[in-house]
Amino acid sequence: MTETAETASKGDWADRTEQAVLDAAIERAPALGWNTRMTRAACEACGLSLGDQELLLPNGPRDLAVLLSRRHDARALKALEATPAATMKIRERIAAAVSARMEAGAQDLEAAKRCAGFLSLPTNVDLGFKLAWETADHLWRWAGDTATDQNHYSKRAILGGILIPALTMRWFDGREAAEAFVARRIENVMAFEKWKAGKDFDAPVRTITEALGRLRYGAKAQRPLPSGEG
Repeated sequence: MTETAETASKGDWADRTEQAVLDAAIERAPALGWNTRMTRAACEACGLSLGDQELLLPNGPRDLAVLLSRRHDARALKALEATPAATMKIRERIAAAVSARMEAGAQDLEAAKRCAGFLSLPTNVDLGFKLAWETADHLWRWAGDTATDQNHYSKRAILGGILIPALTMRWFDGREAAEAFVARRIENVMAFEKWKAGKDFDAPVRTITEALGRLRYGAKAQRPLPSGEG
């Protein structure tokens, strides 16, 4: 076997085994929780030694949380393939995208609940935010976002801030409550964007700049040059 083929074979083994362990974890999480004990039980069910486990999942339940989130992202995007995003308003696209993501996770509801509890722990909050950002990026790209300036980051930060409580609400309070929450938050964001569009946020900077100019150059500094002067 060539080096390239051997590398590909190892990669295939890792991918297949990760998904098999994740299946076992989803099955065992309702009874065991999302923790190192559950991770070991899932690995044992797949015939993995402790050494294999440490090689495949060095961060244990954190690595499984990543795999679960990415499986749900992929499932949501697959479901959204039939949704005509191009014919929808942006708020409708985001509402549809978040709903699809919530329902993708709800297929593994009890495991998702345990994983949500795990990610809410102080030692895992960083991972929860990272996964929410990753999900938000997928959903925005599906919605057609191509921004590369600061809007790229603000959109994902805002949607991530909606996703975390929305998913938690879906797991524990049900679909109706979660979708109502999402609709309110989207309405709030749209109202804020409309308000922001009518504001000149550069005005304070210009005022300070003009004031400094007057201090240094005198009153003429605040007046623009007549046309043709340079």
